[in-house]
Amino acid sequence: MRSHLLNDTTAEHYRRSVTEGIERVAAKLATTDRPFTGVTVDELTPRIDAVDLDKPLLDTTAALDELEEVYLRDAVYFHHPRYLAHLNCPVVIPAVVGEAVLSAVNSSLDTWDQSAGGTLIERKLIDWTTSRIGLGPAADGVFTSGGSQSNLQALLLARDETKSENAEHPTKMRVFASEVSHFSVKKSATLLGLGPDAVVTIPVDRDKRMQTVALARELERCREEGLVPMAVVATAGTTDFGSIDPLPEIAELCAQYGTWMHVDAAYGCGLLASVKNRHLLDGVERADSVTVDYHKSFFQPVSSSAVLVRDAATLRHATYHADYLNPRRMVTERIPNQVDKSLQTTRRFDALKLWMTLRVMGADGVGLLFDEVCDLAGKAWELLAADPRFDVVVEPQLSTLVFRHIPAGVTDPAEIDRANLYARKALFASGDAIVAGTKVGGRHYLKFTLLNPETTVDDIVAVLDLIAGHAEQYLGENLVEAS
Repeated sequence: MRSHLLNDTTAEHYRRSVTEGIERVAAKLATTDRPFTGVTVDELTPRIDAVDLDKPLLDTTAALDELEEVYLRDAVYFHHPRYLAHLNCPVVIPAVVGEAVLSAVNSSLDTWDQSAGGTLIERKLIDWTTSRIGLGPAADGVFTSGGSQSNLQALLLARDETKSENAEHPTKMRVFASEVSHFSVKKSATLLGLGPDAVVTIPVDRDKRMQTVALARELERCREEGLVPMAVVATAGTTDFGSIDPLPEIAELCAQYGTWMHVDAAYGCGLLASVKNRHLLDGVERADSVTVDYHKSFFQPVSSSAVLVRDAATLRHATYHADYLNPRRMVTERIPNQVDKSLQTTRRFDALKLWMTLRVMGADGVGLLFDEVCDLAGKAWELLAADPRFDVVVEPQLSTLVFRHIPAGVTDPAEIDRANLYARKALFASGDAIVAGTKVGGRHYLKFTLLNPETTVDDIVAVLDLIAGHAEQYLGENLVEAS
């Protein structure tokens, strides 16, 4: 079994095995003609249940043959131009090269003595990102597993900064977020012991942006009732609508009330590299903390995310020392241990993927790709707004469109809901395209999340026709059954 350990004596075995795996994936990518096969849970489950994990195949080729059956054949392929569902981007090749390197070397980014240069590369990328945001010379941050963890850590810092200034019980603290903010805000408040009523929901305007007049009113009410306005979470790229809250106005209110300003830019962070749309993030430089997900709009493989802070000293609230890992003496010895800033201990060198991307493509290269999908969303909005078959909710700021099919002659909202739900399920089952779904005003809508520069207007038109066709088929079948 030692022959399977990666070391100096097995380098050739490593090269052959990884090459064989890469060739399988490359062949699959080259021949995939739709984003999904349409396999069902009931079809796929028996295949995986039949695998006896206590009886190894003892051969890489045989294991890859089996993997083809249980995974590769039926995987959902985000690189396909008709995958239009969630915030999953196609990935760039330099990042995949970085993924291969980091997996093989297997550095752990918690301490310097486990990562060395990896620590410095991550710190360099944190500095690069905080500079792009404009957080100032005292800024810092750390890579995380994703936006939910970044939001959790940001609110942890906000809570503990607030506790250091106020003696109030945590249940008196309040977090303000828009009604379309990410669900991780409420989850984080619960995990942090703030209580179920801690998150105050602020209504949005017709463009799905936080209403600052309502925010001001709630902040004032909070203070009048003896509560503590702990944090405002502004969103730069909401999951459903790609909407960007009015960051400058929110920053003014946070300054007025002494409230921590967190910007969830997990989606909108691609604007940091944008060649023409960077202005949409104006005001983010005034934040106390910012979430970025490179694996959404920097075209990175999952996971690649970070939480950034204006003041590096606030990261002390995540600092714990262990004699076997990062004893206190290392601080005075100026040994850089990233675990001092992180909620995680063992942590992958995910920063390497972004490093390789920037060194091969440059920030402008990434930004141009993100600008392309934003431009495509604008064209798709024009199509939807002009098509009487569809109702589109809001003109996109980024690359997301929420809409639904309105069948001719049907006025019952519940029936329209059912037609759209059916169309989405039928489309997924066919494997021809994948779209997401959500609710607006209690009604069912469909969603395009456009993150693939290879997607064309023709793809959009074709998918809209498929949606309309499935919805009409559902209504026609129901009409026949009712007659």
